[in-house]
Amino acid sequence: MRSYALDVFRGATVCLMILVNNPGSWSHIYNPLEHAPWHGLTPTDLVFPFFLFAVGNAMSFVIPRLQQEGDAAFWRKGIKRSLIIFGVGLFMNWWPFVTEVSRIVEGTTELQKVTIFKGFTWIDIAKNEAGELVETMKGVRIMGVLQRIATCYLFASILVYYGGPRKGFLAAAFLLLGYWAACLIGNPLDPYNLKGWFGTSIDLNILGVSHVYKGEGIPFDPEGLLSTPAAIAQVIFGYLVGNYIREGLSQSEGMYRMLSGLFTVGVGMLVAGYCWDLVFPINKKIWTSSYTVYTTGLAILTLATMIYVIDGKKIKGGLLRFFDVFGKNALFVFALSAFLPKGLAMIKLEKGINPWNWLYKKVLIHVPGAPENGSLLYALCVITFMWAICWWMDKKGVYVKV
Repeated sequence: MRSYALDVFRGATVCLMILVNNPGSWSHIYNPLEHAPWHGLTPTDLVFPFFLFAVGNAMSFVIPRLQQEGDAAFWRKGIKRSLIIFGVGLFMNWWPFVTEVSRIVEGTTELQKVTIFKGFTWIDIAKNEAGELVETMKGVRIMGVLQRIATCYLFASILVYYGGPRKGFLAAAFLLLGYWAACLIGNPLDPYNLKGWFGTSIDLNILGVSHVYKGEGIPFDPEGLLSTPAAIAQVIFGYLVGNYIREGLSQSEGMYRMLSGLFTVGVGMLVAGYCWDLVFPINKKIWTSSYTVYTTGLAILTLATMIYVIDGKKIKGGLLRFFDVFGKNALFVFALSAFLPKGLAMIKLEKGINPWNWLYKKVLIHVPGAPENGSLLYALCVITFMWAICWWMDKKGVYVKV
């Protein structure tokens, strides 16, 4: 038996991912829709861990079927799915395959802007403060949101497929404690600082400076390799909760007993994450173990409440249907919401205006009140547009599966 609340939970998470990733202007965003600068969290910092938790929920329904089909089917489907998701994420980082760089005008020392095809790496030239020409190696970012989802899915599925719920839980605990120990051993003097976190140097050596995120002012990847173990644990926790829900719903009179267990575990993890934060700060950007435990607790409480309302009280309506539609093509619509802005940005209508941002630049930027109002309204328009695509796909029975 499958819980409808699980589908709504996944769809609502995807909807929020689109909301926070598509403001009208990145300069005008309400604080709850921004990530925490470093330690701590905002509502936006709940979106990604909630989605990984939902990935684990879905895995709890898939793993039993794969165990019946055998090891060969598990490895074939698991590796294929992970490679596709990872490949789509890499494609989105590379897209739209062209970029503007500086080049030296032949026979002079002057620079001009030219558009080139992006290889995996390319050279950009700039002048430093002394006026000297400096070549900078740039490249396609290797990691990202979809890449982390693919990596976590693959390793979490292996652990729970062969270990089952009990060993899966032990593996998650080992990953969380091992990651904490690695942070302390890697830099005992300043383990949780942006510049002191041990994982950055390892990520740079493996991935290369040209292929990591640089939005924090220095080369640092919030979806890098060394912060992945705690995210894998998040998927395992999602699997364990999904497995518990699946078993609870299959038993007569098991609904409220199952909900009592979920609320108890959710509160326990919330308290444990808060206490762990005192010595291992909650931090999304290096995905600390306390962050995993705390956000898992919040996810369990949120999901338990939704199960009580949707499956227990049988309350279903238009808003739930709205989120459910997103959940049926979750990864597709998330990728589409990143693909369209980059692609349409290549079409110049006026200076600084393209088909994707035209509505905001020409209309919504003039919404009365704080500039954040128009920026938020634009994000809501993007959600409505994406929902219309998902609704049409659902109406036609088109579901993009990987």
